[in-house]
Amino acid sequence: MNPAVEVMAFFLGFIGWVMSGIAIPHRFWKVSSVDGNIITAAAVYENLWKSCATDSTGVHNCHEFPSMLGLSGYVQASRALMIASIVLGTFGLIATLVGMQCSKIGGKNYILKGRIAALGGVFFILQGLCTMIAVSWYAFNITQDFFDPLYPGTKFEIGEGLYIGWCSATLALIGGCCLLCACGSGNKQEKRFTISSDLILSVSCCTRATVEP
Repeated sequence: MNPAVEVMAFFLGFIGWVMSGIAIPHRFWKVSSVDGNIITAAAVYENLWKSCATDSTGVHNCHEFPSMLGLSGYVQASRALMIASIVLGTFGLIATLVGMQCSKIGGKNYILKGRIAALGGVFFILQGLCTMIAVSWYAFNITQDFFDPLYPGTKFEIGEGLYIGWCSATLALIGGCCLLCACGSGNKQEKRFTISSDLILSVSCCTRATVEP
């Protein structure tokens, strides 16, 4: 395994994990649109946990969603997926930190460390998939309502929190793929080295047996 690739993958996974933590409580997952016939003095924005409104004077009024079961299904699913992404990212960071060659944690069994690092890559990929599904599903519902001419409620546009989530998912997926590729190539090289060593040892034993009377 290439230590530089491992460090880069760990860094990408860590940045993606941090950005997921920023995206979850971010205020602006969706923002009310100014397009339409009705002009209001208040702007409405929502995230996974609360809905807020601000007027022309800059005063923000927020209230948390009163009931989880009363929320739309995609909001509940996005909550669960984002929390799962944080948990999976935490496991990925721990596994990668233990499995890196430059880390002294876990001893000097590099074959075992490589497998642990590959497991960290799998966790990073799962983290990225959870985040990508959550923000994409949320954005799909926003655009679906926005382009529906018969939708009677307030129309929203995609907010900053979703863009942060997409960046987080992309970084986590890249980091996980880098770890898996690095560990896969490293295991192949180790197997070739082991086979070559076994062949050399066998040839040496045969040669000695032939030379000895």
